[in-house]
Amino acid sequence: MNPTSQISVIGAGAWGTALAAVLARAGHTVTLWAREADVVTSVNNEHENTLYLPGVPLPEGIRATSGLKDAAGAKLILLVTPAQHLGRIASDLSAHLAQEATLVICAKGVERDTNRLMTEVLAEACPNATPAVLSGPSFAADVAKGKPTAVTIAAETEAKAQAIADQIGQPFFRPYAASDMVGVQLGGALKNVLAIACGIVEGRGYGDSARAALTTRGFAEMTRLGVALGARRETLSGLSGLGDLILTCSSLQSRNMSLGAALGQGKTLQTIMEERRSVAEGVHTAKAVLALANKHQIEMPITEAVDAIVSGTQSVEEAITGLLARPFTSEI
Repeated sequence: MNPTSQISVIGAGAWGTALAAVLARAGHTVTLWAREADVVTSVNNEHENTLYLPGVPLPEGIRATSGLKDAAGAKLILLVTPAQHLGRIASDLSAHLAQEATLVICAKGVERDTNRLMTEVLAEACPNATPAVLSGPSFAADVAKGKPTAVTIAAETEAKAQAIADQIGQPFFRPYAASDMVGVQLGGALKNVLAIACGIVEGRGYGDSARAALTTRGFAEMTRLGVALGARRETLSGLSGLGDLILTCSSLQSRNMSLGAALGQGKTLQTIMEERRSVAEGVHTAKAVLALANKHQIEMPITEAVDAIVSGTQSVEEAITGLLARPFTSEI
């Protein structure tokens, strides 16, 4: 492991707070940027994020701040903002960045209005920064409590990714290095959309067999689009693709699956969103993913059904009927 250093985390939701805890336990000095003054106060005074990660004690090596400039001087910065806000926050951060800063994208999504991957968004906002991506099967509470977790870190070269992994990795938080940033990003983005579909199956009471079938066919959609966009099949079969898909589609601890379950039980999207503080990225990503699929002439019926439901153009019943009415075809 590399010597300890100053590392910043931008975004103090549950996942950002959990990653800050991992870094602090590794001995790093961590600056955690939070938008909410209540979060800054609770982290600094109570060593707990009472708003987004209640009940989980945090190491004392974390200092929270509401000033982006305070967090911009680190050479390694983790961007853990919602995907749809990453461009704006990165742009605000860019004026204060240190030279040779590495920005690790931890958001999982595709920009809704432009259909761009997060690395493309970051390249425009912070053209002089070195990009990397962290993704994989991980629930924030598990990571924050020190339960064993494995993730993927991707950068332009595997050597660069390995250097980041060596700096932040620990026995209970195991990063695997990769150079396929496209594949790692697409896996993280698409699994959120597919988890909404699996949640709907759960909410309708269709059973484990239906959920397994949907997860498998969803993985086929993920692979088709990923390969068309230049991702490697082995990346999509790894932690950041299949691994994250399995986790997110099999537990109501997932924000996206639990949202889908509520939809399946008859709640409206507006009601569900009003009841939550956390962001379910799949709601915003579905439209962008479908646009990419149409552009590359990739068939993604599950993604299309999720987009129709969350956009309000079809009811859950209509979308399910449409999927079940599809013709029988070859699996491959």
